Amino acid sequence: MWYVNLDGQVGDLAGILDPARYLSHLPSISGDLPPGARAFATDTDHYGFRSRRCVKDLTLRAVRGAGGEEMEVEFQHNCWKHDQDLLIRYTGVSSLLADSADEERGTDLGTVMLDEILPHRDGCSHEIACWDGTLTIVCRDLRATWTETTCSSKS
Repeated sequence: MWYVNLDGQVGDLAGILDPARYLSHLPSISGDLPPGARAFATDTDHYGFRSRRCVKDLTLRAVRGAGGEEMEVEFQHNCWKHDQDLLIRYTGVSSLLADSADEERGTDLGTVMLDEILPHRDGCSHEIACWDGTLTIVCRDLRATWTETTCSSKS
């Protein structure tokens, strides 16, 4: 990732996820993002760690349409934090890279740490860092939709 720090430090505590640099840069690039990507990236809840619509702690559940121009990536909620699942639909996909820590897992990359959406000559790039690897998609645009779900383990 260019701006999101996945290994920040606060005092003596290391390994902190820190989107501050990206968030401070986002206003200067948001006008260069396609409309759907801009709406998702600039949503005030996107990087609010206590928000129910923060991507942190979602689990990558499925990648559909890999290799095609239209693609979907589905994320499952974490019952301790979210009450919705996230579906991202990508249009005009020109590149997909799944970089897994374990090649046998393919696109099963585990829990999301954070993501970063940047302008790209083809529209935008969306890099999603998970604990077990990274998924990077370059596309014309994307549309993120949160859908209601139920949590049976929430108490």
